Amino acid sequence: MKFTFLGTGTSQGVPVITCTCEVCQSADRKDNRTRTSLMIQSETTTVVIDTGPDFRAQMLRENVKDLDAVVFTHGHKDHVAGLDDIRPFNYLLGKTIDVYAEERVQQILKREFSYAFEPQDYLGAPQINLKTIDEMPFMIGDIPFTPIRVFHKELPVLGFRVGDFTYITDANFIAEEELEKIKGSKILVLNALRRETHYSHFNLEQAIEIVNIIKPEQAYFTHISHHLGLHETVEKELPSTMFLAYDGLVINN
Repeated sequence: MKFTFLGTGTSQGVPVITCTCEVCQSADRKDNRTRTSLMIQSETTTVVIDTGPDFRAQMLRENVKDLDAVVFTHGHKDHVAGLDDIRPFNYLLGKTIDVYAEERVQQILKREFSYAFEPQDYLGAPQINLKTIDEMPFMIGDIPFTPIRVFHKELPVLGFRVGDFTYITDANFIAEEELEKIKGSKILVLNALRRETHYSHFNLEQAIEIVNIIKPEQAYFTHISHHLGLHETVEKELPSTMFLAYDGLVINN
């Protein structure tokens, strides 16, 4: 299985518009972070988790030629705004894209992209096949997904375990029973927004605490703000099995 980090930035991305901090002015490409998203590829199936505002640019950057499904973690704009850009996969490949989301997220999609769900046959609309998920495991092609319930302040969000790889973003609380679902993962991806405490995201210290509970072989931090610091500087401070993810990073597992 191949996992590609399409984006690793927080809702504003990095660099942030108008910001003159050293991270936003950095020439290191690893400090340039588009909005958080992940692509999973098996021999027969390609799935993207979340389509943020940078989805089109991410698809072009990674030269993606096929897509079978999109899975949503939650309905915030930085995770859904790029859904309209599935249209080339509709028209050039002649396929409808399956979109997996909880009921509450589907309602957001229907509001934000109402033209895609209206009864009239508008040929310019994205072709979407909505599929409802909850906390029960499901398959997309040959890729198994086990949902992990986490909370983004009071907002319920889904993370996903795919084999030995667990991906969690936009969380600041994970219940004990959900941590049990994660244990045994060889690779854990977790959000680590910044160093300072945040009301709805794990900070770096809290993310490291979760990693120490799970004890994966490797951990990668994502959904990163410019407030965390320079990629090269922060990564040198981390334990040897923990890393900052960056846009374009590929993990084969």
